[in-house]
Amino acid sequence: MQFRPLADTGILLPEICLGTMTFGEQNTQEEAFQQLDYALDQGLYFWDTAEMYPVPPKPETQGATECMIGNWIASRGGRDQLFLASKIAGPSQGGSHIRDGRTRFVADEIASAIDQSLARLQTDYIDLYQLHWPQRPTNFFGKLGYGNAEAAEARAVTDLEETLTALHQEIQKGRIRYIGLSNETPWGTMKFLHLAEKLGLSKFVSVQNPYSLLNRTYEMGMSEIAKYEGVGLLAYSPLAFGYLTGKFRHGARPANARVTLYSRFSRYSNPESEWATEQYAQLAEQHGLTLTQLALAFIKQQFFVTSTIIGATNLDQLKENIQAFEIDLSEDVLKGIEAIHCQQPNPAP
Repeated sequence: MQFRPLADTGILLPEICLGTMTFGEQNTQEEAFQQLDYALDQGLYFWDTAEMYPVPPKPETQGATECMIGNWIASRGGRDQLFLASKIAGPSQGGSHIRDGRTRFVADEIASAIDQSLARLQTDYIDLYQLHWPQRPTNFFGKLGYGNAEAAEARAVTDLEETLTALHQEIQKGRIRYIGLSNETPWGTMKFLHLAEKLGLSKFVSVQNPYSLLNRTYEMGMSEIAKYEGVGLLAYSPLAFGYLTGKFRHGARPANARVTLYSRFSRYSNPESEWATEQYAQLAEQHGLTLTQLALAFIKQQFFVTSTIIGATNLDQLKENIQAFEIDLSEDVLKGIEAIHCQQPNPAP
């Protein structure tokens, strides 16, 4: 296991973070405990959750993931051994059932979200608190284009300074330690960093965005921010909802897979993604690797990645994913990846 710095905080995080969005939907509490126990035994003390989880979001399950983690903490103890991340849901995506729709990034609603997450997690602080997505209309969750209609969309958008000030105050209270962004753009990231420097407020220390062989859009703009500003990537969906494990090759649809169970997970099922996935699978086979190993090892070798968020619906998957980080890809493999990427870049942004 390798460890990487979290911006300039002095904290080292494991190169793997345990994602938990299936806890409470595809995973029972018993299964969640098995994953959490195993992860910690392997040195994965960095866990990521959100007030919206599990996914897909539903009123009857909202918050269940944080509750399961909280129950684990209450049962096992050792809170100080963990680096726990959660996220506040913003308007337009999480659903009106979250805090009765009071999901703007303003002080009282941020405080309410933290209150409820702390109660579910059975802790008095969250190590990394993230804005799950921008409150303003922009490109995230697979949305392409930023034309006149989107730019002129009428929506109440909280001033970024107001949001940053509210989060800074929560850090001063000790309820959160650090702040992170998620599904953010280069403009939003740099604007927040500029405001923090200008106003003497807390700086965002990470950005949790999608990154995989099928979506390398982070490399355009955001990777440069990581290099010069020190704000690294927490890479989510590294296996593209399982497509980059190879289990959906040739039209296969395993019975309990997310893509099979939930129609909303169609981001990676377009013809371009399926073509690219097959090319990467063949490349992996040529070099004696599994597609999972190829996909995860590629991410870990990027300088701008602080940690890769892996999720699993069973313990065997989790073990396979963790073992993939023992692989280092050769120059020949990396050249093969670039050749495929040039033919079909970012088929699933």
